[in-house]
Amino acid sequence: MRLLPLTPEGRTPVRALTIAGTDSGGGAGIQADARTMALLGVHACVAVAAVTVQNSLGVSGFHEIPPQTVADQVRVVVGDIGIGAAKTGMLASTAIIEAVAAVCRELGIGRDGSIPLVVDPVAASMHGDPLLHASALDALRHMLIPLATVVTPNLDEVRLLTGIEVTDDRTARKAAEALHALGPRWALVKGGHLRSSDFSTDLLFDGERFHELSAPRIDTGDDHGGGDTLAAATACALAHGYEVPEAIAFAKEWTTRCLKAAYPLGAGHGPVSPLWRLSEH
Repeated sequence: MRLLPLTPEGRTPVRALTIAGTDSGGGAGIQADARTMALLGVHACVAVAAVTVQNSLGVSGFHEIPPQTVADQVRVVVGDIGIGAAKTGMLASTAIIEAVAAVCRELGIGRDGSIPLVVDPVAASMHGDPLLHASALDALRHMLIPLATVVTPNLDEVRLLTGIEVTDDRTARKAAEALHALGPRWALVKGGHLRSSDFSTDLLFDGERFHELSAPRIDTGDDHGGGDTLAAATACALAHGYEVPEAIAFAKEWTTRCLKAAYPLGAGHGPVSPLWRLSEH
């Protein structure tokens, strides 16, 4: 597959920021974001929003970082190091979402600023464990998603945010329109969880046109962190100057390749893996 250009040794690489929660099992969250960023040759900056107690079987708890501390992490990184793009993941609470939205507006991060923002509206783990307080859904809808350059929910998150159950192309288009109505520049409805199809088809919508991105479904139960990986790869491509459709196409190809390299871990679901790149010449 085509890859992002690497920076010569000793030169400062492209930088991207992830604002998300940790995964103590290493399969998703900030760990997955940083792993993809590093293997794409991008320097990963992080703002930790929550610490999860998690392994391959699920999430048994999480601890929220104080909202001001989350915002301050973003502020000091952007002010000193500078970033080409940012992404969000698990933000846990209304107060953290409010703080992140405010600092993004302050620093020009988002659809109307100079720094693209990928919003991955994480609400639950792949096991169904909650990663967002129910009361925070409105904050996602009305404070953060309207700032997004592109929003990338999975189908469960689409249902929570829009009330639409995606089962086919018609309902996917209806969901994309409902997501776009919340205010992002682009809305992506991912088809990875629509297991009835032999293909994983994602639908990208800018308010006028639909773009379909399809890939053969990879038959694996080791798909932990797939959504994080796609959002992180999108942020990396945007940081390199890609337009959103090209960035999403690149990220889908990257994530599909990482699914092919997924490995078992623990007694539950293993992670998608960008480690395949280490063996590529």
